[in-house]
Amino acid sequence: MADKSRAPRNRTLRLSAADRRRCAAKLRRLDRPVTLSEIIDSTICQDLFEVLPFLPSAAFDLIFADPPYNLTKTFNGKTFKATDLERYEEWLLGWLPEMRRLLKSTGSIYVCGDWRSSTAIHRVLARDFLIRNRICWEREKGRGAKNNWKNNAEDVWFATVSDDYTFHVENVKLKRRVLAPYTDPSGKPKDWQETRNGKYRITHPSNVWTDLTVPFWSMPENTDHPTQKPEKLLAKIILAGTNPGNVIFDPFIGSGTTSVVAKKLGRHYVGVEIDHEYCLLAERRLELVEVNQKIQGYTDGVFWERNTLADQ
Repeated sequence: MADKSRAPRNRTLRLSAADRRRCAAKLRRLDRPVTLSEIIDSTICQDLFEVLPFLPSAAFDLIFADPPYNLTKTFNGKTFKATDLERYEEWLLGWLPEMRRLLKSTGSIYVCGDWRSSTAIHRVLARDFLIRNRICWEREKGRGAKNNWKNNAEDVWFATVSDDYTFHVENVKLKRRVLAPYTDPSGKPKDWQETRNGKYRITHPSNVWTDLTVPFWSMPENTDHPTQKPEKLLAKIILAGTNPGNVIFDPFIGSGTTSVVAKKLGRHYVGVEIDHEYCLLAERRLELVEVNQKIQGYTDGVFWERNTLADQ
């Protein structure tokens, strides 16, 4: 990846020559079937389609998949080209059904998409899983369109292997500012509390997420990956769908957000990524967890609205 000129306050992660050597030594490649204990907490630098036959069955508690969407996008010099919906669905069929084999009977899967790819994702997921919901999250940025609506949201499909699955709603409640502070007849707050920073209410999570910030140059979690997901997004999914010590699999780990958040939250991980540069970023970010376990927007056991005091 070509070096880029950085502004003085730019916190985007950069790799030194020493970082590259050290992180490269940690990467894995598979050429035979393995047990979970052989690959737990590792980054596998390899094509997913080469790796799939070697991965253990019924090994993972949760899968988070952020595949290339059905649009032309370049990832560090490698281009994924947009195609028609039927061909994209065929591509999904090449790996998504295998996720069912990898999951435990109590497992869950979350698959990312956008408006171009969501139809195909839904159809393929429904073949092997029980679809529970479609989350829509606001990306907060994007180019305006002259003759169309601005594309400002993405989907995350939530499905399970069976009706017996993990979902901890208490782990993912949202702290919202109260704009209309109602009181009961005695004058006491109704479903909200007064703090030194203002009035807040703890609310149940919905399938519309407007509290996320796409990583950008001033955030320490930011990398040069073009479609990096926020750590806060993964934190919601991991805290809702797993228990401490569970194992999470990401077949398109990118720059490592899933692994990083899993480690911060006391879970295990296995990630697969074809691009060597992104694998190095993932391993460097995992090293940095040892000195900083903060997840922006998640404090005191609750998720805060975007741009509130605790989120600065």
